[in-house]
Amino acid sequence: MKVTPFNVLPHIPPELEPLREIAYNIWFSWSWEAVELFIRMDAEYWEKTYQNPALMLGVIPQERFEELARDEVFLSNMRRVHQEFKDYMSATTWFQKTHPEAINRTIAYFSLEYGIDVGLPIYSGGLGVLAGDHLKSASDLGLPLVAVGLLYREGYLKQRLNADGWQTEDYPKNDWYNMPVTLATDADGKPIRAQIELGQEPVQFQIWKVQVGRCPLYLLDSDLRENRPEHRAITTRLYAGDRDMRLRQEILLGIGGVRALAALGIEPAVCHMNEGHSAFLALERLRQTMERHHLTREEAFEVLWSSSVFTTHTPVPAGNERFDPALLGRYLGDYLRRLGLSWEEFMALGRENPRNAGEDFCLTVLALRTAAHCNGVSALHGKVSRNLWKNIWPDLPVDDVPIGSVTNGIHTRSWLSHDMADLLDRYFGPRFLRDPMDFSVWKRAELIPDVEMWRTHERRRERLVWFTRKRLRQQAERRGASPHLLQEADQVLDPEALTIGFARRFAEYKRGTLLLRDPERLAKILNAPGRPVQIIIAGKAHPMDNSGKQLIKDLFHFVRGNGFRPKIVFIEDYDINVARYLVQGADIWLNTPRRPLEASGTSGMKAACNGVLNLSTLDGWWCEGYDPEVGWGIGSGEEYSDPALQDQLESGALYETLEQEVVPMFYDRGRDGLPRRWIARMKRSMSQLAVYFNTSRMVADYVDRYYLQAGAKFADLAGDGQGRAKALAAWRARVRQNWSGLRIEEVSSNVEPALHVGQSLQVTARVRLGRLSPEDIQVQCYHGDFVGEDRVEDGVFTRMRSEGVQDGVALYRGEAPCHRSGRRGFAVRVLPDHDDLVHPFDPGMVIWG
Repeated sequence: MKVTPFNVLPHIPPELEPLREIAYNIWFSWSWEAVELFIRMDAEYWEKTYQNPALMLGVIPQERFEELARDEVFLSNMRRVHQEFKDYMSATTWFQKTHPEAINRTIAYFSLEYGIDVGLPIYSGGLGVLAGDHLKSASDLGLPLVAVGLLYREGYLKQRLNADGWQTEDYPKNDWYNMPVTLATDADGKPIRAQIELGQEPVQFQIWKVQVGRCPLYLLDSDLRENRPEHRAITTRLYAGDRDMRLRQEILLGIGGVRALAALGIEPAVCHMNEGHSAFLALERLRQTMERHHLTREEAFEVLWSSSVFTTHTPVPAGNERFDPALLGRYLGDYLRRLGLSWEEFMALGRENPRNAGEDFCLTVLALRTAAHCNGVSALHGKVSRNLWKNIWPDLPVDDVPIGSVTNGIHTRSWLSHDMADLLDRYFGPRFLRDPMDFSVWKRAELIPDVEMWRTHERRRERLVWFTRKRLRQQAERRGASPHLLQEADQVLDPEALTIGFARRFAEYKRGTLLLRDPERLAKILNAPGRPVQIIIAGKAHPMDNSGKQLIKDLFHFVRGNGFRPKIVFIEDYDINVARYLVQGADIWLNTPRRPLEASGTSGMKAACNGVLNLSTLDGWWCEGYDPEVGWGIGSGEEYSDPALQDQLESGALYETLEQEVVPMFYDRGRDGLPRRWIARMKRSMSQLAVYFNTSRMVADYVDRYYLQAGAKFADLAGDGQGRAKALAAWRARVRQNWSGLRIEEVSSNVEPALHVGQSLQVTARVRLGRLSPEDIQVQCYHGDFVGEDRVEDGVFTRMRSEGVQDGVALYRGEAPCHRSGRRGFAVRVLPDHDDLVHPFDPGMVIWG
């Protein structure tokens, strides 16, 4: 039987037509007025459609539409929200005002997942939510940014716990024709398609579009009849399947993503890889640059490298994809031959040691080798990443490994409760909403009266308890619980008790059960007379991670077996909706990763902007955010070689902090019933943390540190006949060919017998140039604290000046001031130098003397 599909669209009265425009732009998700508009249409349908306004417009009875079309109050509100939306879309933005020269240099952002809103389930957790917040702030700031991802037919797992506490997964199908996405079409209204090749087999895909404010997100979909079943399945599930499926997804995202942009008529000036999943885009971008601009592979690589940005998100091995060479050969062998890239050259791009034939191919390494602009997602993570990937640059000190950092943030309007937003709007003024780059308004948090701050927060805690009870009852009903247990679910938790929130992916390094190590001590904390404490926990394990599932099961049995059920509860199926209730309504946000494995984390930032106080290990973002006046730290930033000892010590520190500081402060009430010391800390937390840990600041950092330079390099190298790209490639080839002829023949200094503070180290170096010239190199004096074994720490470099060449030997002199006493060390090094280099750290091209 052949079935012909067709679409049935909702019949919306003309008076209500603006609802369609609002529903199909994710802007509605961070406008409470827009959300409230859909709730007013029908609150029951809003919940039934899981806050998906596109679906809601298709299921509301026609009679209700007719009623609304006659409701002048509703029409007035709708027109006001629609005008607010149009004003947002047409406003002059921060990027237009500050960087008009770059407004036509498109930035393409690639990610395997996007956590944009509840009704668009194409995310699993923090990486996707960060990507979604990145897009929203890029829209707010007006960046010329487009995004690329995959459209998953079943998305990520829906979590259920069975009667034994073991996680099971459901994968409901997404109906994309009833979601805020549209097919990208050409001028004739036909869907735009492109294709990739997996081996010798073509795989077609179509392109869907999600409008995120001003920024389009393009999602690739291989579920087409023209494809074989195994290739239609590429876009079935996020993070599911074996290594073969993961590789095909990442080829589609990287190579297919660049082809999708070309099919849409977009040539990005900058490509930003959000984690290594999209690293294959470098190959396709290289190919297109060669063809479009008639360049050699080496010339095109200079354009590619100089205009690519890569963000690494995790130091955990499982997050850095590695593939067996045989699997790569099956799908990419023919492609590489067409590209003119030998197998050995390709494998070298994905290996830390290019000469190690036994090393698997790593996408993180591919991204690091093909992007000049690389960063971690917190200051600590940048340091950890430099150490983790130092073998790619074996001759550099760790501090010089070219991986910087941009600390993550959150899209504040997406995570701030509407109750708190209303309060802040009153005291912060209109700039809070209209100018996302005016961070100074957060200092006004101190002006909010204590009673208003506390009543607002209490309303959010009450809503959290109500939501938790509702979810627990649903969970109990699904398991066939007795009437007694259903009644218990309706009464669990105390809306006035100190409430601790803990929600994240269940992985061993996140230590979701650290708080449970001493049941007796925990029971005393939870059940102290007159000072009750309760804990709400949520989180999923990766579907292939049985150790993470075991942690959830252990938690389940711990609560049930130790009588903690009224005080510790677990909400199933953690997602954006659950996260909002938790970060907006808890009193304490608990985070217990094993340092230094938490790259950043952002849930604590979401809590902080709502006045929720953080209690966390000093890892990730909290290393930068922690101040004794705004929250609590677990430990003092120590790192342990023995995980069991670390868990023992830090669980003890956690209990002590709760017993001695957190609980007493929360219940320290005045005659008016207000915990004024606690409220003061809430205000300080908001004013100090929300002002910095937001994606407006984060995206502006990417602009200033990477996007502008990368876009300018693309314009310079790919413009005006590509003369500069050709010249740079020719220069690099010449320098590489003759690098072995360089030699530092002599280094002398004034270090004997000793120097005093205030004097300068004077260094002279004689460098034999071979067939190079002084213009091809830079000579540096690298100096810092001497720690033995030819190593210095906290090293800095001083560029030495050339003072002439005689008989092929160049003389260089330099000096470095001595600002403090102690054991110091220096060395001289030679690096390549060219005006068009983003940085001089080319693996294998450094000489030390």
